Amino acid sequence: MRALALPLLVLCLCGCRDEQAGPRSRAPAAAAAARAGQPALSFTSNATFGGGALRYLGARVAPASGEPGALRVTNFFVPLRQLPPGFQLFVHLVDPRTGQMVSNDDHPLAVPMERWPVGKVVEDTHDIVLPPGVTSARMLLGFWQGDARLPVDQASAQDGQNRMLGPVLETESVALPEYRVHRAHPAPVIDGVLNDAAWARAAPITLVNSLDGSPGRVRTTAKLLWDEKYLYVSFDCEDPDVWATFTKRDDPLYTQEAVEIFIDADGDGRTYNEIEVNAANTLFDAYFPARREGMDLSWDSQALTAVTVQGTLNDASDKDEGWRVEMRIPIDRLAAVPHVPPRTGDRWRFNLYRLEQHGRRDVEGLAFSPPRVGDFHALNRFAWLVFED
Repeated sequence: MRALALPLLVLCLCGCRDEQAGPRSRAPAAAAAARAGQPALSFTSNATFGGGALRYLGARVAPASGEPGALRVTNFFVPLRQLPPGFQLFVHLVDPRTGQMVSNDDHPLAVPMERWPVGKVVEDTHDIVLPPGVTSARMLLGFWQGDARLPVDQASAQDGQNRMLGPVLETESVALPEYRVHRAHPAPVIDGVLNDAAWARAAPITLVNSLDGSPGRVRTTAKLLWDEKYLYVSFDCEDPDVWATFTKRDDPLYTQEAVEIFIDADGDGRTYNEIEVNAANTLFDAYFPARREGMDLSWDSQALTAVTVQGTLNDASDKDEGWRVEMRIPIDRLAAVPHVPPRTGDRWRFNLYRLEQHGRRDVEGLAFSPPRVGDFHALNRFAWLVFED
């Protein structure tokens, strides 16, 4: 293969795998974008091609006019030095779960990349319609010339074949739910009782089966509130047999019964936090720099939690009513929070879950936004948390 103007070009490979991008700074995303003069994005990357020659800022995804499910995607790039001639853009859509190719959306650039001005933001906008039967797809993109691809510099930002990880695209049929969280006036007392006046102002959420969205076999109601310092979460769980054997901090509560909140505060689909509580009021909290990667149990959420049991804990001989949980989570302890304190109108990504073992054997997963796969870490299916007064 003859030498090209940018080093380390690699041959195109067949096949692919879908991975979330890797670690990023915990600095507030909005502030970082403002400093860099970046456009408003619904997906942020900042990874580079060709040994630092070209930065991919990310993408903005919006509904497109025309047929249902059409999306308009604008990708944003910044050349960091003069780019060589002859490269063309490729855009592949793959199944987020299997990595299987579902669509090829290659299209010509409006301006050849060798004419892109160094240091200026360049936009590429095109409309995409997902194929029939496909409701979710991961965009992979890059640049090719002959049988070579412009290399992606960060291994965690690509699929192993020099295809940069772009946004996950979803049609209206799998639109994400939204929860409008109100300020706590005043803050609830964290005692697990759930009789505070503030909770009466919070809208209730009923969790549903995580695989298909059907009603759960047991009722789970959750609510959220916030103030300048804390995010408050409550769960009211119907349960005829309340039990929990894990009592040590960061025990694997997810292997028994627990309630959980996942928070991707800047919505980048990478860095996120997971906080769980079981009926024994045992806390599990972790930071993840990427989807299911680098679980950091040393992270301390400093969450205050309380549990009350309506029945008897760990006694299968009687019938219980259930258990209730309250959490108070310091906002400034969470990863990549756009604004501390949050501003009215801020939008985070999050999800709520419950794990229930019927008869202590038959596992049922419940969720606010059903991932519809057997994975609570399905970040692309997280709901929206909208901050209001």
